[in-house]
Amino acid sequence: MTGRMDLLAHLEAYVATVDEASFSRAADRLGIAQPLLSRRIKTLEAHFGGLLFDRSRRQVATTELGMLLLPYAQDVLDRAERLGQAARSARQAQVRAVGVPAHCAPAALAGVIRAGTEHGITLGVRELPPQERVTGLADGSLTCALVRVAPEQGAFRVPLGLASAPPSDARVPQGAEPQGRWRRAVHLEDLRPRRSRATGGERAAALPLLILTEDEVPYAYDRLVRAAARSGLPEGLIRSAGPAATALAETLAGRSMLLCAEPFARQHGATWTPLADASLHRGYDVQGTRRQRGAQDVPDWLVASLAGAAGATSAVPDPRRTGAPGEDAAARLAARG
Repeated sequence: MTGRMDLLAHLEAYVATVDEASFSRAADRLGIAQPLLSRRIKTLEAHFGGLLFDRSRRQVATTELGMLLLPYAQDVLDRAERLGQAARSARQAQVRAVGVPAHCAPAALAGVIRAGTEHGITLGVRELPPQERVTGLADGSLTCALVRVAPEQGAFRVPLGLASAPPSDARVPQGAEPQGRWRRAVHLEDLRPRRSRATGGERAAALPLLILTEDEVPYAYDRLVRAAARSGLPEGLIRSAGPAATALAETLAGRSMLLCAEPFARQHGATWTPLADASLHRGYDVQGTRRQRGAQDVPDWLVASLAGAAGATSAVPDPRRTGAPGEDAAARLAARG
């Protein structure tokens, strides 16, 4: 015999034969051929150095050695079964890590955790930057995650817009009061500096446009920069937001604008106006850990829950949007290269 698994199989044959008092019935009980069971018994007898069964009688009888070893053999099998049960329980209770974008609403993340509990799964939600979510899927530290893709390629989409300081009685710097200037979706060309009487007809400085880490993925950043250039915005207007708290403080103080999703802006008391160019919005897919045999299946309930946590909706193409009146064709062409 070689290995513990062989020993367990041989002990199972031995105990089954004692219980059934028949080689044929024991073989049927274990679902194996009788010659195989007989060979296992003989191998076990050779290992222990004595006969376990008296084969001289018409009915199988257990020898004194066989009776002596029986409780020990049964104990080994019982322990092996309990070990298997413990392993199965541990697998079922294991926390499955899922990756989501940073700054999701706590109530939405709680919904993800509750959904897992309802389906008998313990979920651990991790707010991570886009690249770390991809890396987590590759190294197996994440079970599944929301992965950034181009909005026209993703199953889900999050509309982006511009957050700015809320209107007040005091004069707010130009570009920081979209509810007054932008009654509908804003186009990037609307951010171009305007001439002001207070400055003798000179153009006022445009407010910086800050972007969060979630939107610093290369293709999204490149699209935004190209669209800004085609819209005539000053070079260097688009900047990394750095820490979100600092970016929000700058935005609420009227010193900048922030590219973000509506729930994030509203949650912190900022005014928000949607961005007209849909090619600059966020696109997402829910992906599972990649195994040797392909991508792990992600249940539909978890896909919907993760998308909801990010405020994403199903990306259903609307043919009416193509060439629709008022669409910023220049920005759209710039974004798509």
